[in-house]
Amino acid sequence: MEFMRRVLVTGGAGYIGAVLVPRLLQGGWGVNVFDRYPFGDSVFASVKNRSELKEIRGDIRDQTLLQDAVEGCEAVIHLALIGAAGEVKDSNLNGISDDEALRRLVRVAKTSGVRRFVLASTSCVYGPGRKEAEITEDLPLTPVMEYEKLKVRCEEVLQEERCPGFVITIFRPAAVCGYSPRMRLDFTVNAMTSNAVNNGVIRLGGGDQMRPHLHIDDMAELYLKSLEWPEEKIDGRVFNVGLENLTLNETAEIVREVVGGHVEIFHFPSVDGFSYHISSEKVRRELGYIPRRPVRQAVEEVALAFREGLIPNSMGDPRYYNQWDLKPLPILK
Repeated sequence: MEFMRRVLVTGGAGYIGAVLVPRLLQGGWGVNVFDRYPFGDSVFASVKNRSELKEIRGDIRDQTLLQDAVEGCEAVIHLALIGAAGEVKDSNLNGISDDEALRRLVRVAKTSGVRRFVLASTSCVYGPGRKEAEITEDLPLTPVMEYEKLKVRCEEVLQEERCPGFVITIFRPAAVCGYSPRMRLDFTVNAMTSNAVNNGVIRLGGGDQMRPHLHIDDMAELYLKSLEWPEEKIDGRVFNVGLENLTLNETAEIVREVVGGHVEIFHFPSVDGFSYHISSEKVRRELGYIPRRPVRQAVEEVALAFREGLIPNSMGDPRYYNQWDLKPLPILK
């Protein structure tokens, strides 16, 4: 029987994982998915019968499942984040934080022969109100929100656990956009597209704030490539990854151009000062990676998904809204 390389994807049934896992299978990898599946398991309908896919249903804080999750894997892509799943209530696990859960996972992975560990962080770790023209990886991190602080602590844990023979890489992606079988409508581009399609209105608090963006297919492609790059190029390295830095006004105009000129853009005062412009020069220079899919393509694909009925009940179904403080916008009449 031919040996197949295998990778564990934690949080693999989420927004990014639902796109990444089929891509990994297509790329010749066996995949272990470790997820609680809070939104169901239909995201893998297209690959459900693939023998190379192994699904472990559970919480990454449950150490009894970790050994099964990493079995036979030479790499891990860590997408899971407990802190973003406010609905989790388990008295046996709630005392375990993301960084503690990550450290447990890393140590089990090491003893099980995993040689490469990729962490999905976020460009939000730089914090709001940055004045630098370009946010590069060597600048200090100033997280404010709990989500950002969790990601920083996870980065620190992974760097501490790095050792010879255990290669670690951290990616800080821009705001991801585009269609996924496990759709998210609480991200800027997707949310604007949803409101434009369903309401004919895009509501903006402010508009001059700058945000970086990355297409979900480019994100999946990057993670696939991260399993193949030579160890010396990625070990211990941190990379920003994005394609376009746009103001909210510019993004809204792209959405209106795609969805239709009838869409109104309504501005209201906002104290939201979250504005930053990341540089992705390092990942281009050192790894030769350049995202290829612009925001416009993401808007076109999400708008098409609405037209084809792939995102039903989008304005009222909570499964499209992961974050604890981000709820569906009411339909505007």
